[in-house]
Amino acid sequence: MTSEGSGEPERPDIWELRLYVAGQTAKSVAAFANLKKLCEEHLAGKYRIEVIDLLINPQLAVGDQIVAIPTLVRTLPEPIRRIIGDLSDTEKVLVGLQLRPRTK
Repeated sequence: MTSEGSGEPERPDIWELRLYVAGQTAKSVAAFANLKKLCEEHLAGKYRIEVIDLLINPQLAVGDQIVAIPTLVRTLPEPIRRIIGDLSDTEKVLVGLQLRPRTK
C-alpha cells in the first residue's frame, strides 16, 4: 500500500512491538535499549513496546512462535515480522521492520 502520489509506503499511526526476553540478562537489556533508541529515532510518538519476560510467562511464547530470545515481534502494522537477537545491527533491524528498504 502506498500513500497517494508519493510512492512511499503508508505507515500506520501506531506500531505495536513485543520484545520477548528471559529475565534481565545482558542480551535482554541490550535488546531493549537498542529497540528503544531505534524507536525514538524512527517512530517517535508512534510506537508501543510490550516486553514479555518468558521466565514469568513462558506460555506466551507459543502464541508468537518464539524459538529464541531475545525476539522482537512486530504485530502492527501487518504482516507480523520477527527479528531475533540483541537488535544491535540497526540497519538489519530497520530492514526487518520494513522501516527502510532492503539494499543490494
